[in-house]
Amino acid sequence: MAKMDNKKFMVCCANGAGSSLMMKMTLQKVLKKHNINPATLHHCALAEGKSAAPQYDVVFCARNFANTFEDAKKKGTVVLGLRNIMSEQEMEKAMREADLLDG
Repeated sequence: MAKMDNKKFMVCCANGAGSSLMMKMTLQKVLKKHNINPATLHHCALAEGKSAAPQYDVVFCARNFANTFEDAKKKGTVVLGLRNIMSEQEMEKAMREADLLDG
């Protein structure tokens, strides 16, 4: 079992429409590649994400929004800001640097 199995993931973009849905699909590819079975994989707008983030284990967003989640970080949520939110490689690298991937 992967160490991130049964964890709750959230991806946020400014409006919660197109970008977050594409980021969710990118995250699904990364999780599948590493045989991670999430408990939840949610996409939403930044406004919803800010209040919901403490309920999640990992939050992905654009790098310029990462400071929005300071309260969630204090409660233990891992927040990963990405420069290119559609990049599988960057997402995987951020997860590896945060020690979220096995191996």
